[in-house]
This record gives sequence, structure tokens and C-alpha cells, in this order.
Amino acid sequence: MPAAGGGVPPEGLPGGLPPGELRKVARVVLLDPDDRILLLHGCEPGDPAQDWWFTPGGGVEGDETREQAALRELAEETGVTDAELGPVVWRRVCSFPFDGRRWNQDEWYYLARTSRTEVGLGADLTELETRSVTGLRWWTSGELSAARETVYPTRLAGLLRTLLDDGPPRTPLVLSPEIV
Repeated sequence: MPAAGGGVPPEGLPGGLPPGELRKVARVVLLDPDDRILLLHGCEPGDPAQDWWFTPGGGVEGDETREQAALRELAEETGVTDAELGPVVWRRVCSFPFDGRRWNQDEWYYLARTSRTEVGLGADLTELETRSVTGLRWWTSGELSAARETVYPTRLAGLLRTLLDDGPPRTPLVLSPEIV
């Protein structure tokens, strides 16, 4: 679990991952005027049957801030450029195999709102995103709770319901690490 300042505890990461090997990631919990959340549909590039839903976002590039990365990734992946970025609501460390390598990430989830409901995959997808992102859609809290598909983070339905009912937490909720 990340330390309060965003570092890694000296004993290393959950699952025995060595410290210092975390990719900084900014994700967006994008809500529309009806409190629906926008999720992307992705798959393993070599095996489309391995699929899941996830929030927009990606790695911090160069010297950009996480806020800048969140807005850039949102625009690149969905074309949404009018989102009002709010606070970080959740944080998690995760590690998973994807496209032939292991990804170890420190993810920060920003709450954002948009009035735009017409969205599509962005025109600025990377080559890897073009091979692995297959669509997107808005989900109501009820639809997310009833979903049988894989969704990341795994407790997203409950997290979203709490966020909608109680508003953003005072400090980001640190989610349990997900090691796949």
C-alpha cells in the first residue's frame, strides 16, 4: 500500500513486488449529469475473450502532474475535453499481466463531471490502446451493481454508490491492492 506521500513502504509492495517500480497513473471517475460513470471496454490484445471494463486514464508522461495526465488521457481516450476535474477520491496499487509484460501501478482516481453524454473512442489512442480498447459506455450505479463482466477496480459498483450517496471523501480512500 502506498505511503501517504505517494511513496512505497520500505518493505516493498504487496505480493512481494520490489519498491520503486510503480508506474504513476491518473484515472478519471467521469460522471455525466445523470450520475452515470463512463467506462472503457478493453481486452488482452492477443486474446479478445479476456476482457474487462475500466475507467479512463493512464500513465503520467514526462514532468506532467497527475491532474494534467488525467485530463490528457481522458481527452485522448474519449474525446471529452470539457470535464471539471475534482478531487482524488480513491488510490490503489495494482499489478497485472497485459500484452506480454507485468504492469505495476500506483493509481489515483480523480472525480470529474461533464455535461457531455455523446462520447466515442478518442482519435488519439496509442497503438496499444488501438489493439486493446474496444468500446465505451455510460453505466448507472444499478447497471454496474448487476454487471457480470469484470470491472476494475473490482469493487467499483460499491465505491460508486458510496461516492454518489456520500460525496467525495475528505481524503482519498486507499483501496486494497489488486495483484492479478
